[in-house]
Amino acid sequence: MTSPFLTNREAAIPSGLLTLAQSFGAPRVAIARAGAELPMQAAYDATTAGIMEPVFTGEADAIKAEADKLGWNISGFEIIETVGEEAAGHAAALACGEGHADVLMKGHLHTDVFMKSALSRDNGLRTGGRLVHVFHITHPDGGKPLIISDAAVNVTPDMDTRKAAITNCVTLLRKLGTDQPKVAMLSATESVLPAVPSSVEARELRDWARAEIPNAHFSGPLAIDLILSPESVAIKGMGDDPVAGNADAIIVPDIVSGNTLFKSLVYLSGGCAAGVVMGAKVPILLTSRADPAVARIASVALAAVING
Repeated sequence: MTSPFLTNREAAIPSGLLTLAQSFGAPRVAIARAGAELPMQAAYDATTAGIMEPVFTGEADAIKAEADKLGWNISGFEIIETVGEEAAGHAAALACGEGHADVLMKGHLHTDVFMKSALSRDNGLRTGGRLVHVFHITHPDGGKPLIISDAAVNVTPDMDTRKAAITNCVTLLRKLGTDQPKVAMLSATESVLPAVPSSVEARELRDWARAEIPNAHFSGPLAIDLILSPESVAIKGMGDDPVAGNADAIIVPDIVSGNTLFKSLVYLSGGCAAGVVMGAKVPILLTSRADPAVARIASVALAAVING
């Protein structure tokens, strides 16, 4: 029996994000091992939308065969011939590291193999910064997006990694047109309690961000109701907090809370989750087999905005 909490709403590509991405032009996207149905469909959709110029890596025969299934003539795009997952991952990452591509995208290969290639110092993508994953989630009815970091890469991020996440979220929000980003540090309470370590860390992160990042607002610790619900904010007498009930971004304390939060927004409300890894030389797209087509296109659009 299907859970009554699951929605039947279908995710929709956020039109504002797509329009903004199109205004920057199409970045060159190196697709690691593109010769499979899902990455090729994503490449076709994004190219048709004007937000990607694909650079294919992998087995050329498989790439051409998948393109033929879509009736897509890819003779005008570069194919870097490789055999196997590791070679395709290396070729795609190296293309980005050497400046031949602007975005790195996971195709038909395992995530660990893909990320090993992205992190290899031989491929030139490391900048000395920490890699953090950011989700841009929108509701099917539109409205303000919600940014969540990190829900997919860092399992138990230390304080420096979360500081990098805060900085990246602010950078992304400004690229999206938010002049005064509002960032909340998630915990289970709005009080600083030694028995709840995430609340202590959230306060430390809030104080650091207020001191180091101008023209933005930070609050924490905040529980999820005080992040999302103006009614809860009013009931608890926190109306003076500029972030409470009106957050643009949420910094989570660990991957469990982040992953649960993002999937709840997707499966319970039909949210469209565009995801990208920031902190490398180029944006990195960690597409999943479970991602719907609209989320894949939205992820490319988000990378195009970051690249722009």
